[in-house]
Amino acid sequence: MTPQAMTDPSKTQSKHFDPKGKIPSKFTIELQNGLRKDLPFDDVRDFEEAKKGFIAAPAYKQIMAEDGHVAWDIGSYEFLLEGNDFDSIHPSLQRQAILNMAFGLYEVVLGKIYQVRGFDLANISFVKGDTGWIVFDTLTCKETSRAALDLINEKLGKRPVVAVIYSHSHADHFGGVRGVVEEVDVKSGKVPVIAPVGFMEHAIAENVYAGNAMNRRMFFQYGVLLPHSPFGHVDQSIGKNAASGDTGLIEPNRYIENDFEELTIDGVKMEFQNTPGTEAPSEMNTYFPQLKAFWAAENITGTIHNIYTLRGALVRDALAWSKHINTALYRYGQEAETMFSAHTWPRFGNDRIQEVMRTQRDVYANLNNEVLHLANQGVTINEIHNVYKLPESLKCQWSAHSYHGSEEHNSRAVINRYLGYWDANPATLMPLSPKDSAPLYVEMMGGAEKIISKGKQLYDEGKYREAVEILNKLVYAEPTNQAAKDLLADVFEQIGYQKESPSVRNSFLGAAYELRHGIPAGVPPKTAGPDMIRGMSTELWLDFLAITMDSSKASGMKFVMNLVTPDNDEKFVVELSNSTLTSIKGQQSKHANLTITLNRTDLELVMGGKATFDSLLSSGKVKLDGDRKPFDELRGMMLRFTPDFELLPGTKPAKATTHPAKDPFEVHALADTTGG
Repeated sequence: MTPQAMTDPSKTQSKHFDPKGKIPSKFTIELQNGLRKDLPFDDVRDFEEAKKGFIAAPAYKQIMAEDGHVAWDIGSYEFLLEGNDFDSIHPSLQRQAILNMAFGLYEVVLGKIYQVRGFDLANISFVKGDTGWIVFDTLTCKETSRAALDLINEKLGKRPVVAVIYSHSHADHFGGVRGVVEEVDVKSGKVPVIAPVGFMEHAIAENVYAGNAMNRRMFFQYGVLLPHSPFGHVDQSIGKNAASGDTGLIEPNRYIENDFEELTIDGVKMEFQNTPGTEAPSEMNTYFPQLKAFWAAENITGTIHNIYTLRGALVRDALAWSKHINTALYRYGQEAETMFSAHTWPRFGNDRIQEVMRTQRDVYANLNNEVLHLANQGVTINEIHNVYKLPESLKCQWSAHSYHGSEEHNSRAVINRYLGYWDANPATLMPLSPKDSAPLYVEMMGGAEKIISKGKQLYDEGKYREAVEILNKLVYAEPTNQAAKDLLADVFEQIGYQKESPSVRNSFLGAAYELRHGIPAGVPPKTAGPDMIRGMSTELWLDFLAITMDSSKASGMKFVMNLVTPDNDEKFVVELSNSTLTSIKGQQSKHANLTITLNRTDLELVMGGKATFDSLLSSGKVKLDGDRKPFDELRGMMLRFTPDFELLPGTKPAKATTHPAKDPFEVHALADTTGG
């Protein structure tokens, strides 16, 4: 929605992509119209800043992946630029979605700093050094990053990439590195790749232990299965969407280890500020004192971020996040004239920069402090999302709006961080599973017919959350009751239309789709690319095996194995006891049943599905000393995870497509933590 747009009912709706889909109800329309009047649409500074410095856009709207599919398609969102107000989109979210339609090359600091926006979920930034480009963040995949590099070289003259900076450990900030630099130049030291301390550990580890579950939950948070439509996916708040191409990783050859470190690269002086435990476990800001420009990584964007990300991750520390912003405000924000980041658009002028920095600092601090203030008066995790509200002074500032996060789920996250998931009512400490408790509720409510009748009444009255409360019970009790699932989907849909956060919107709309149609059959698992495999430590791989092992098959079994990888001089003891697999690095057991010796480089072939242990054994690349039986028993206990399990009852396809592993020890369930 443009600031001056007027609501024309004849233009607000287009055809729904789903034959079962519903248009916005009168209650949703009333809500959206009220928001159009109440929100500060007269503040158009974001639109002015988003357009500033535009140089050129490419002739194309799509970027193709190397395997032939479409990796990126900004054109699929052009319905947002038609000048209509869509009642199926929260007005604030529609505004953000239009701002994120920027596509092309922009000048950020005159003659020195540039960005390519709209090629991926994140921005790629180019700092002009004496001889070449210093690249800040490399997008999700090499196809989009290469296209961005080609664009800037075409418009401003071809220059080599002389350094790469990873701001943090999420894939939309490092995955496209192979599109801008060759690994041989990094390994030789010709091109420095610089990252915050802990980068490699967190870039891999956050994706592994619950990777398959994260992949499945991302279907909802990122609206993976939703068409790009006013009734479906419209934006991802910090960018349009994540590109889908070849994601890679080149290990950094220089780490920023101190709180503050200065470096001069290709004539450009920079000071790095480590900000661990903010948007990512490993993250850093950068200041350019000669240019009075502050790079805020993903710590300060045009939105309030996730303290808890719906795909799943460790809960973040809102107070630490606020304090790191405060440090940046007083160290750099007093003189900075430009602030740019890994997402959205820059801010210009010192007063404006301080305003946005203070706003975001105060939102995270208020979230932490006020939630705990309420918790200390007895408000529980199951109540806080209905109680916590931003101060009025923040509500009128666009940079305080929770597009990526939401006040509801972020407030619950703060309590969870400090007090855990329990609300201290013994009745909720060990609750029945929903499928077990739901039949009791359905019976007491008089059966399905009465619940559906009441659910329709609540829907017709616009009481959507009340309708969810009873219809959800019915769907769990009767997973094959399609009428119940369709009605619950109708309710979810209206809630989705009303939500400002696209993560929340996508979750409700994605759930509505699956309730109506089931999970699309044949959804492939996300396999780990070769770069991620190489970056995964052997210790982490062994921990992954312990998670994928089906402990029910291990009853009564005991064994000890030694693992030796001579090419990197690693040794491990792997032990199975009490149906649990454990390992310890740097040790060998004198009483091992079996010792397995192979090079780490050969192990990576198995981990990546490029070879099997049997093929390596037959070629002599694996040596087994001792009793082979424990090895074969362990292989037989491995379970292959696939991201096609039900999140809602009755949505699993009748015929699920299997995706067998080449070897039981293959790594097959890494998540892609893009911007979460």
